[in-house]
Amino acid sequence: MIIHKNTLLSEELFEEEFVCNLSACKGACCVEGDGGAPLTQDEALRIEDNWDVIKTYLPKRSIDKVEAEGFSTRGFDGEMETPLINEKECVYVEFLEDGALRCGIEHAHADGKIDFLKPESCHLYPIRVQKLPTFESLLYNRWDICSDACSLGKELQVPVYKFLKNPLIAKYGQEWFDEVDLIGQEYRKSKGLNK
Repeated sequence: MIIHKNTLLSEELFEEEFVCNLSACKGACCVEGDGGAPLTQDEALRIEDNWDVIKTYLPKRSIDKVEAEGFSTRGFDGEMETPLINEKECVYVEFLEDGALRCGIEHAHADGKIDFLKPESCHLYPIRVQKLPTFESLLYNRWDICSDACSLGKELQVPVYKFLKNPLIAKYGQEWFDEVDLIGQEYRKSKGLNK
């Protein structure tokens, strides 16, 4: 791990390469996994505040589930997460005509209808943030459904942290990212990695 300010950075963020390849995976992360996406109380409230807009992007079964059971749920670990339909698909997923999946929250944001992009845990994926007493630990999460993203990242030589430049700036700020970028460049150079 590399310590930078109040963060602990996994070396995999600099070693591994990753670029989402939605044309290959079709957004499978929205319907696969052992639970919903990690969610904060503030994010659940922001979804609730924007619900009248968000629900216009979602299928009826998702709307019914949220309106009956709420904007968030507790996972097996007791942490807050997005609710699921049939223990698979996130209630906030939108099904597109070409068979791809898209976050309905993100779509509403892209259309300029809400100012909330999507849950931070989704925006930062494949990084998972763990809160420690005095640090936040940023870890690379491996998932077999992202193998096409790993292949594309390797082809384009884009390390994980660079792929997530905008979400990392949104969370930690431009100065933090610029410093991490210098760390990443030096790290990759010392390991004989490209770019």
